[in-house]
Amino acid sequence: MNKIELNQDLLLKASTLKEEILKEEEPFLPSLLFEKVESFSSFYLSAFPSSLLQSKEGLRHKVKVAKASLRLFKAVSIKPYDDETNQYLEKLKEKLKLAKYALSLYGVTYDQKLVDDHIILDVRHLKEFFRAGDYKTKAVHDVSFSIKEGECFGLVGESGCGKTTTGRCVIGLYPLTSGSIYYRGYRLACGSRWNEKEIKWSKIHNNEEIKSLKQQEHNELAEANEEQYPAIKEHYETLIQEKKDYIRKHVNEQRELIKQIRFDNRHSNRKLRNEIQMIFQDPIDSLDPRMTVEDIITEGLHIQGSYNKEKNHQAVEEVLKKVGLIPEYASRYPHEFSGGQRQRIGIARALVMNPKLLICDEPISALDVSIRAQVLNLLNDIRHEMGLTMMFIAHDLSVVKYFCDRIAVMYFGNMVELASSDELFKHPLHPYTKALLSAIPKPDPLSEKNRVRKVYDPSKSHNYFDQKPTFREILPGHFVLCNDEEEIRYKEEIAKIDGGDK
Repeated sequence: MNKIELNQDLLLKASTLKEEILKEEEPFLPSLLFEKVESFSSFYLSAFPSSLLQSKEGLRHKVKVAKASLRLFKAVSIKPYDDETNQYLEKLKEKLKLAKYALSLYGVTYDQKLVDDHIILDVRHLKEFFRAGDYKTKAVHDVSFSIKEGECFGLVGESGCGKTTTGRCVIGLYPLTSGSIYYRGYRLACGSRWNEKEIKWSKIHNNEEIKSLKQQEHNELAEANEEQYPAIKEHYETLIQEKKDYIRKHVNEQRELIKQIRFDNRHSNRKLRNEIQMIFQDPIDSLDPRMTVEDIITEGLHIQGSYNKEKNHQAVEEVLKKVGLIPEYASRYPHEFSGGQRQRIGIARALVMNPKLLICDEPISALDVSIRAQVLNLLNDIRHEMGLTMMFIAHDLSVVKYFCDRIAVMYFGNMVELASSDELFKHPLHPYTKALLSAIPKPDPLSEKNRVRKVYDPSKSHNYFDQKPTFREILPGHFVLCNDEEEIRYKEEIAKIDGGDK
């Protein structure tokens, strides 16, 4: 049934229901309306082939029916039963929310504008929260950025600010709490965990309706005599058990639906995800000590479905040479190598998949100072040789300055500043960026001795009681997290610096 026919029938059903209500001599029971709306919904859902209800078209049909059911219910107003009708109205809204969310998760959406603008990765309003009991940690909170093809994008900040979590969300190691990630125009991931929590019913022991029933039972028992106790208890136990069964059924249906959609998305995105690889921070923990170098490097190829031993062995030899290791190392184990050599093996594991986007998660932080320059030079050579796009995560601005084209600064899960490398060092605006720059050691002993270290204190640096900050463009391509007052101050600060240079 198409949308026009559905809407026509909806108007007819609504007028019929209103006539029935007006004709009733006795008060119209809400349960009768609920039953008629449910039968309306069931009838039009059954009109679509059940085998296709989990397909994209089937989910679209579910959204149409859920909207129609909600409109039908709203069209018939029953004022004497506000409490009961409101509860049922919330259930209808919940069903519509689930149907819309399921449809948003289904399949891979495409944004042609990203391809036209040569943007290889686009992260939109990324949120990643972790729960521990009743508490939640906002590891990443509303972070947005894009990376162009061939660009090296730097992500910097102190330890624990959410840099690594952002990288792991991009590669798919963590399901997103909220937001979406696009690669080459295709949506790789969208927020699921937070939305699932919102569309699911509350846990049974926290459900408001069950709490209300228990309170009613308590009140009636307080006023009843001993002879009435068993009947009251049995009545409310039956009601509560029915409610629990309904909630379990509802939650299980949602869980199965979302599980199926995630499975479909994961398989449809597998080829795209193979083009994104990651170099991990710790070269010791990221390599399995029980596997040989060849097994470590070819593990990704096996997952991809490549089981040709000769072809895989040749690929291992080529990639080992590319990272500055001899092919004979393929039969050795990780513990036989130094820290720098292990990191090269990690780089080889990523490169063998022939990626287009490489996420480098602090690849030099666990290495000796003497080895860092070698690994950085290797990454720089590989980047230009293979035409790679890189997302370089680090906490050392001095390294990022010479390696990255653009730099984003993160603090406490938020992105506070984003600009080109030269612009960020010329016009650092956010107080935290200035604090990071002041911590960079200088080779001049006298200058180092007289250097004034800046300490960032959010409570003293900002006044966000009247107006919350937003991410704003102060100069073309230079974005800062600030409010109106700070925006004016930052623009004046830039004008003063540029005027002094002249």
